[in-house]
Amino acid sequence: MSSRGRLRALLAIVIATAALMPAATSVAAPTPARAPGHYIVVLRDSVTDPGAVADEHRARYGTDVSFVYGSALKGYAATIPDANLARVRADRRVQFVGVDGEVAASAQSIPTGVDRIQADTSSQLAGNGSGAVSGVAVAVIDTGSGPHADLNVVGGKNCSTGRSYNDGNGHGTHVAGTIGAKDDSAGVVGVAPGVPIYSVRVLNNAGSGSWSSVACGIDWVTANASRLGIKVASMSLGGAGADDGNCGNTNNDALHKAICGSVAAGVTYVVAAGNDNADLKGFTPAAYDQVLTVTAEADFNGQPGGGAAATCRADVDETAADFSNYATLTADQGHTIAAPGVCILSTWKGGGYNTISGTSMATPHVSGVAALCIVRGACTGSPSSVISKLRADAAAQPGSYGFTGDPNSASGGRYYGFLTYAGGY
Repeated sequence: MSSRGRLRALLAIVIATAALMPAATSVAAPTPARAPGHYIVVLRDSVTDPGAVADEHRARYGTDVSFVYGSALKGYAATIPDANLARVRADRRVQFVGVDGEVAASAQSIPTGVDRIQADTSSQLAGNGSGAVSGVAVAVIDTGSGPHADLNVVGGKNCSTGRSYNDGNGHGTHVAGTIGAKDDSAGVVGVAPGVPIYSVRVLNNAGSGSWSSVACGIDWVTANASRLGIKVASMSLGGAGADDGNCGNTNNDALHKAICGSVAAGVTYVVAAGNDNADLKGFTPAAYDQVLTVTAEADFNGQPGGGAAATCRADVDETAADFSNYATLTADQGHTIAAPGVCILSTWKGGGYNTISGTSMATPHVSGVAALCIVRGACTGSPSSVISKLRADAAAQPGSYGFTGDPNSASGGRYYGFLTYAGGY
């Protein structure tokens, strides 16, 4: 099997609909699967031509290069023969060599989640039925997005199969619909209706990919963010890892370094906490301090207060979803927020619609709120300022707005964050 084939075989997304399983899993459990011999070579910032270094290493050390990075970070991904790995590491232009690892996607009516966070009261601030929005676009880094008549997909990049950036799985289209399905009297409506979506495909039809393919997507977003107006990146995917507090430079985490580089370029990253009912400190990118990490709450009728009957899966209305990861560390609490993630109706591949559950479904609610906040002018400045504003506005809502398990009613040391609020934008 070729190195690209091994990359494509690394991941398996678990995207279960209500008809198949009680819940959809959207972020992988911490299983340290690796692509044999595959690495991400991060070059020093002083290197001016990463492609030239990659070509030189290919010729000298027999590396099989799959991606070259030049914007979010400098370097390349490749299969490196064991006999030459030390030689690559010894090159003075190389900052570090990280092992490529496992990552998986974490799967007109007003959907309950859109209603619950009051996005329906502010939808016209974002655009109209034609998808006209000024000054902001969202990159969905996932299995691809669309094509779908209810979405405004305006472009993208394929870092997975090398062909179309269209969605062959369904997960990425579901995420995109929650963010920005059009307000056009058909199908569903998203949090920020009609917002331009860039489909950044890092996983193939089966949900296979790697950290290197995700880094490729982040690199593309970073290179094009200013020109295309990409202000928000939504990542409903993840895997095992930790935050070294140094943008990956201490623990050789190329994905962390890439996200830090992209955040420095002005892109706000909204990511899934994970679905293992565990501390998010063991999952990346959820653990990174530079991102806004989203946990999931269960809501079955779009209203606060609790008491609604469960629909597509067994859970308790207005409580933290029983699968959702959570924060315990103070640092992680500082970049965590909650959103509806149970039985979420949204767009699906092939032009249809589907209802699934997971922190993958909570994340795009917050991605859409971030886009709304930026469009409205309420969120300004750096990504860290945007994250602080979104969290502050969520915390400012009265206790009756929240859910059992939020910081006003937390117990057992689990921190899920306050419920995101779109009504003010």
